[in-house]
Amino acid sequence: QVQLVESGGGLVQPGGSLRLSCAASGRTLSSYAMGWFRQAPGKEREFVAFISWSGSTTYYADSVKGRFTISRDNAKNTVYLQMNSLKPEDTAVYYCAADKRRVGVSIRGYEYDYWGQGTQVTVSS
Repeated sequence: QVQLVESGGGLVQPGGSLRLSCAASGRTLSSYAMGWFRQAPGKEREFVAFISWSGSTTYYADSVKGRFTISRDNAKNTVYLQMNSLKPEDTAVYYCAADKRRVGVSIRGYEYDYWGQGTQVTVSS
């Protein structure tokens, strides 16, 4: 089992940047593919980004493609989400999640086995 803790959220102006981190403990992160999801008030949770266990494959939601970058440092047991050119519609609680299957590209929440507690990102002037 792995425990996930997100950090790096906060308040940022439109056009600004934030980098979210997801630190894992309990098991080595290289055992899992990882994803980021977000949930805005009154909306369903939505997929944001995916990275394979090795980091060789990434995949993004259309809404963030070209603005967000997912990466991982297995030696540090940490996954990152670099968010640039932020928009008010990016405001949400962001969650990282771990998929122990390590095959394919996982974009649905039910494909993930472990979740963090979330970190709030607010984009507002």
